[in-house]
Amino acid sequence: MSDTSEIVDRLAALSDDELVAVLLVATAGRPTLSAVHAALSTSAGADDAVVDGNVSPDTVAPSEHESPSGLGASQQVGGISAVPAVPVPPAGIPMPAELGGYSPGGVPTFESVRDKVEQRFGTAQGMGELDRQTPAGRSADEQWEAREKAARERLDQIRKSLRGNDTETTEP
Repeated sequence: MSDTSEIVDRLAALSDDELVAVLLVATAGRPTLSAVHAALSTSAGADDAVVDGNVSPDTVAPSEHESPSGLGASQQVGGISAVPAVPVPPAGIPMPAELGGYSPGGVPTFESVRDKVEQRFGTAQGMGELDRQTPAGRSADEQWEAREKAARERLDQIRKSLRGNDTETTEP
C-alpha cells in the first residue's frame, strides 16, 4: 500500500460514514489537524442525531401499578446485587495515598501534623500580640518593666556594696 493512488482508490470506495470514521482515527492526536478532527467529529455527531420516524421501541414500559414478580426489596431479581458493596478502584488508576492528612492506615501524615503545629503556634503568637494591645496587657508589660528596672537597680547596689567590702579588706 505504498502507492498513493492505491490508498486514494480504497478511500474513494468507502461510504461517507466509513470514510469519516477512518479520518477521525487518522487525525486524532495531531495538533496540526485538530481543526479537521473537530469538523469530522461534528459531522459524525450530526449523523448520529438523525432519527427515523418509523422506529418503535422493542420493549413496552410497565405501568406504574404493575408489580414485577420475583423482585426483592432491593428491586433486583433474587435480591442479589451485581455491584460489590465496597467500591473497588479500577486497575491502573492510582489512588491518592493521603486523604485528609491521614494515610490509608489511619495514621496522620507528617505534613498534616506540621500544619497543625504551625497553625497552633501562629494562633498563640497572635493572641499574645493581641493581649499586649489591650489595657490590661499594657499594664502587665509596664509592671514587668518596672520590676525589671527595680531588679537591675538592686543588683547594682549589691555589686557596689561588694566592691566596697573588697577594697576595705585589701587595704589594711
